[in-house]
Amino acid sequence: MPISLRITKEKEEIIKKKAKREKKTKTAFILEAIDEKLGLSKSREEIIRETAGWLSQEDAQELREAISVFSEINEEDWK
Repeated sequence: MPISLRITKEKEEIIKKKAKREKKTKTAFILEAIDEKLGLSKSREEIIRETAGWLSQEDAQELREAISVFSEINEEDWK
């Protein structure tokens, strides 16, 4: 079902940049955001929590350390 959505130029630019960074179309990026907001898809954190549920404490800690790089902000990525 087609939906028309009016957004500011600023928001459109942000969407374009983020979609490009993730190698997605604007439409795919927006649909993914809607799915996340509606709870139709799982966030990275939810997936990790579910997966880590069967790990030992030691393995879970190792997993947290291994994926901590995904939480870091690299200033070069924002230029």
